[in-house]
Amino acid sequence: MRLVKGLNISSKFLGRKVTYDLVLPPNYSPQEKYTLLLMNDGQDYEKLAMSQTLQTFWNNHGTPFVFVGVHCNKNRLAEYGTSGILDFLGRGKKAKKYQSFLLEELVPFLKKEVSLEKGNHVICGFSLGGLSAFDTIWGNSGVFNKVGVFSGALWWRSKDYGKDFDETRDRIIHQKVQSASFVPYLKFWFQCGTNDEKADRNNNGIIDAIDDTFDLIKELEKKGYSKGQTIHYEEIEDGEHNQATWRLAFPSFLSWVFA
Repeated sequence: MRLVKGLNISSKFLGRKVTYDLVLPPNYSPQEKYTLLLMNDGQDYEKLAMSQTLQTFWNNHGTPFVFVGVHCNKNRLAEYGTSGILDFLGRGKKAKKYQSFLLEELVPFLKKEVSLEKGNHVICGFSLGGLSAFDTIWGNSGVFNKVGVFSGALWWRSKDYGKDFDETRDRIIHQKVQSASFVPYLKFWFQCGTNDEKADRNNNGIIDAIDDTFDLIKELEKKGYSKGQTIHYEEIEDGEHNQATWRLAFPSFLSWVFA
């Protein structure tokens, strides 16, 4: 495989240069067309041991694809989130601009630099980057059709917890799914760790990270998606909210994507 780190692209949407890392598979050929796997929080490439994971996957005859890890910076809480809807602290102001950067600037640019399929690409992310990845595929179908959400920040809410908080109304991404239409070719992969956190706001014995993920899966099922076909959930016993756990989960994600 070939790794090129520290590439840059200027974004008019974000008003800054965005750094990304590019990995080409073994025996990459411009005459072939490849799926793009785009990862939020690309600055964690080393912590995720991504080179080792990708090389092992390809050594085991995994499908070749092009990997791009997009770095975030100090604006992470503004650029990640849910487009068009801020959280209760006003975070996510640039989420729509970040998605526009991916779809209208980065992906078209990459198609000129490397040989990519027209569509059917994959996006993934961790924690808030996972929420951003889900929101990107949900609101902009056609470029990405599969998403990986690792310990997703699915608690992202329009109202803080308290006596007036309503789970069915105030969790933003759940509300977005409730109010949208079924898109048949989308597929979703979710991962949680049993030690992702300790919070249990409704005292049902299930930590909020898992609860929020289960509830989002339920909303997707109501739309017509189904476990085992278009939805996959993976739970890591004693898994934590960190790169060490996500590193363990990534090979399974790759196997699911390219099954």
